[in-house]
Amino acid sequence: MLRIADTRTGRSVEIPYGHRHLLRICVHLPATGARVGAVDLRAPLVGDVLARTAELRGLQALTVLVTPDLPDEQGRALDRAMALLGIHPPDTVGAHRLTETLCAAADVHLLAYGADTQDGVGGVRVDVGQVRPALPPDGDDADEAPLLAPDLLDGFAPAGTDPLAVRMLLLGHAHHTPVTVTGAGLTEARRTLRHRRQQVAEWAQEPSRPIPADVLHQAQDALADNIGVPVVLDMLRSVAGRADVPAGAAFETFAFLDRILGLDLVREVGHQHPGTP
Repeated sequence: MLRIADTRTGRSVEIPYGHRHLLRICVHLPATGARVGAVDLRAPLVGDVLARTAELRGLQALTVLVTPDLPDEQGRALDRAMALLGIHPPDTVGAHRLTETLCAAADVHLLAYGADTQDGVGGVRVDVGQVRPALPPDGDDADEAPLLAPDLLDGFAPAGTDPLAVRMLLLGHAHHTPVTVTGAGLTEARRTLRHRRQQVAEWAQEPSRPIPADVLHQAQDALADNIGVPVVLDMLRSVAGRADVPAGAAFETFAFLDRILGLDLVREVGHQHPGTP
């Protein structure tokens, strides 16, 4: 059973597995202005994780991304930014006036900070917490920056940074809580991601073992309970340090859960690695 808390009521709405063939997700970006900022990417990221979670449990997910009426350059920049963050392409992308009918039938509405839906729209409403870069460029207000074009994600990460470190940082916070992306936080996410990939590559050299049943059940329960990704990240940290979990089982655990996390944890499998400092 997938449970999602509705922002309007505070109550959890249950979506059963196996009793329906399609989960309709509508991701809303702010309707005003002809630009989208990197700070708006968190809602599509949450939608990506929700769709991955549903699909892993047998539901088909259909995602609609509602954007402002963007110039072509901004639309392409948005596509590039989502791809760099490992966000699967939405099934439909369009301006508010073009996606109104599709979103009217949505089961879940994910709203970026500053976005809204039409009155009377059904489905679960989930307000995604605001994201603010620690140091807005050129003294601009953090709500207005950074732009995606021409240098997407520059407001979050310096050149050369793995964009999936930004994904990992954002996934480490409950989706409804505000996040400030600091240099220290991004450095820690980058270091942790690199270390996890090295561990997975080392574990991959050992014989495969089943995922521990307690870990699998806890992870599935966490993901089903209001998209509890931070709990899953904490669980991976615990699994990595458990002496009773063989290397092969740790590998299978990380590889399986990465189908939802989307952090490319198996990237270094098959490569030689120096010892982790």
